[in-house]
Parts: sequence; structure tokens; C-alpha cells
Amino acid sequence: QEGMPQTLSSTSMFTPCGFSPHLHTSKEGEQGGLIFQDGNLTSASLDALIQHLIPTTDYYPEKAYIFTFLLSSRLFIEPHELLSQVCHKCIEQQRLDDPVLDKARIRKFGPKILQLLTEWTETFPYDFQEERMIGHLKDMIHRIAPCDEAYWKKMNQLLQALNQKLATLSHGQEGIVKISTAVSDKLVAFKTKPPSIQREILSVCSDPYTLAQQLTHVELERLSHIGPEEFVQAFVHKDPLDGTKTCFSEQKKTSNLEAYVKWFNRLCYLVATEICMPAKKKQRAQVIEFFIDVARECFNIGNFNSLMAIISGMNMSPVSRLKKTWSKVKTAKFFILEHQMDPTGNFYNYRTALRGAAHRSLTAHSNREKIVIPFFSLLIKDIYFLNEGCANRLPNGHVNFEKFLELAKQVGEFITWKQVECPFEQDPNIIHYLHTAPIFTEDGLYLASYESESPENQTEKDRWKSLR
Repeated sequence: QEGMPQTLSSTSMFTPCGFSPHLHTSKEGEQGGLIFQDGNLTSASLDALIQHLIPTTDYYPEKAYIFTFLLSSRLFIEPHELLSQVCHKCIEQQRLDDPVLDKARIRKFGPKILQLLTEWTETFPYDFQEERMIGHLKDMIHRIAPCDEAYWKKMNQLLQALNQKLATLSHGQEGIVKISTAVSDKLVAFKTKPPSIQREILSVCSDPYTLAQQLTHVELERLSHIGPEEFVQAFVHKDPLDGTKTCFSEQKKTSNLEAYVKWFNRLCYLVATEICMPAKKKQRAQVIEFFIDVARECFNIGNFNSLMAIISGMNMSPVSRLKKTWSKVKTAKFFILEHQMDPTGNFYNYRTALRGAAHRSLTAHSNREKIVIPFFSLLIKDIYFLNEGCANRLPNGHVNFEKFLELAKQVGEFITWKQVECPFEQDPNIIHYLHTAPIFTEDGLYLASYESESPENQTEKDRWKSLR
């Protein structure tokens, strides 16, 4: 492969079908320590994989390979250590330590190493929160810059783009942290029905379309902060070849992923709270019907995460036990939605709907049609099982690259989805309510529920008594 890829955006890392695992065309056999089967790279030593990442004057690694390896290598080696090795090998191979540099040669190599560093910073910006990473990056560019003035400019652009990206991401994180602490400190622990000054959702937003769109805003905002590496870092174990330490001495860097799961749980409880709160059965039924319409609209938009949270909230025992309330609800629409999210057959119906939405997203003309927000905890579970089900290393100590192609395929699809710009106008008032409206604890939900419709049997009576 010669010539430089023109595009620098991280989306082009995936072919239109989402991902292209075909790395190289050679059939069976071994090349430089890489083992191929049917033209696909299946395994190799860590060293051979690192070597395969490194561009030369006439070689540049495939995009799919770069993404797969940068994503999964962190199971074996920390990013700063990997970058250090890459730079070290480049210095040796391109003789960048020679007193007199071979300028013609380095002008062939320069754009390629810059391209690799650009792709790394664009796709895994969180790796560069570490000083050491920036150090290696600058050192590399300082070595090649004497051969071409343009490399300085390129480095500045790269660092500026990176700083901007990290600033946006950390700004978003701070916002999320502020909201989360505010919510958990003051508001969650309603034990009894609050005074009627509590606003309810229908007074803030009575239109199900609008609420579904605002929920989609929140989802896409939160998704945008999750780094692809968080999926892998959630499962970092000890590397069997190095029994002394885990690959990561620091804590796992999965805060955005965890914040997103917390948001899902909050939405479940918010839905349940809104339903149990009103004193009158007719009002409770009205809130249920409202949320059924919101959920249906989320389904149509492709926002499966909010959809699942709403259904989960409605299925919580304190809500589902309200028989008299449910008798006033037209439940046909609810059963259709529930059927879509039925866990039977490993969520067969949902997975079919997700594939449909993913397909629509690929051929989309508008941002609205591009939206795919997967049911997130199932995505994490799939990745978890993939990780648990296959070894990272083969018995001969080789890295099991086949596993990482599969991992990259699942995470790569997610990256494509999280880059969609939300097409709906934002309503700060509704979004603020979603993040800060008080919600009941589980005990509070049961209390509110028993006050709305008194206990039916001895178990419920005992529970009510103990709660009071």
C-alpha cells in the first residue's frame, strides 16, 4: 500500500458496512511474525503487532488495523508505553539519531507518522490526557521537523485539535458530574409523598414527541463523552504473561461509561416516580399513557436506551402492582413496545429492530435518520461476554487477534453512532427537569404506591408497615 490516505476523520476508519476486518490479502501463513488465515490476521506476538503498526517510507497500516490494535493493545501494554516503543522503533528504523538526516527519505516517512499520530489523537483523545503521551508526540515531530518546515504547522494543528477535543470532553464531564452530585445529595431520598409543590413531568412537557426528542438529546450528549477504550478498560485483568501487576496501575478509566449507566437508572426511577406520585387514579393513568407515547416515539427515533429505561420504569413492582390504575390505561400500545424489548431469545426482537435502525442509519440522508442509540447495558454485556468467552492470548503467548477484530467491530459500530449530531432543538427547561427532578428511592416508590392503592395481600401489608 502506497500513498497517504487523504481523509483524517475517524469515521472513515470503518467502511460503510461498519468495519473491514480484511487486513492483507496473502492467504495462509506467516509474515514477519503475523499469522494469517484466509487472508485475515488471526494472531501474532505483541512485538510483531507493534511493528505492523509502524509506518515506513513505503508502508502505512490499514485504518481497520490501526483502530483494532489501538483499541485492544491496552489489555497488554499501557498507551504511553506503546507510543514510547513506536517512537523508539521509528527512530531506529529511520535513523533519526544520525548527525546528518537523510532528508529525502524522511520526507517520505514524515507524512505517514504524522497521519498515524493524528488518527490516534482523534480516536483515542483520552490517551493524551497524560503528559508522557504529549512528550513522545512532540519528541517525534521535533526529530523530523528539520527536514520540512510544514511539520511544525502540522504538529500545532494536531495539538490544537487535541486540546479542543479534550476541553470539550472534560467540560461535558464536569457538567455531568455537577448534575450527578446535585441529584444524589439532595433529591433522591424521598421516603414519603412530597408536598404538592413538586412539579410533575406533564407541567414541564405535555407533548410526547418533544419529550422523546429531549431524551434523545440527553442520550447523544452522554454518548459523545464515552471513549471507545472505556469498553476495553472495563475488563482489564492481569496479563498472564506478567503476573506481578495489572496492565493499569491507575484506576480504570471508565467514568463516562458509568455515568451513562447511572443516567439509565435515573430515568427508570423518574418514570416510576412520576407514575406513583399523583393522588388520583385518573391522573396516574394519564401519566402512564403519556410515557407509553414517549416510549413509542423513542422507538421510532431509534433511541432504544430511553425506550428500555421507560419500559423498565413501568415494569417496576411499585408501578405494575397498581391494578386499578392500569385498568384505566389502553395497554395495547404498551404490550407492543414490551414485546419489542422482550428479553426472550437473547433479546431477539430488539436485536432485529436495532439491525433495522443501523441499516437505516447507513443509507440515511438526514441526521434524524442516522440516529441509533443502542440499549446500552446490553451492548456492555455483549462485549463482556465476548471478552470472557475468548482468551486474550493463545497458549503460545501470541495475542489472539481474531478476538480483537470482533471487539473492534462492536465498538467501531458504536463510535459511528455516537458521532451523530442531534437534529432536534434543545429545550433547556425540559433537560434540566430530566436531570434534577426529585425521584423516590425504591422504598419511597413502594410507600407512594401503597398510598395510591392500598396493599392487596399480607406480604404487601407487612412491607407497608415496616416502611412506615
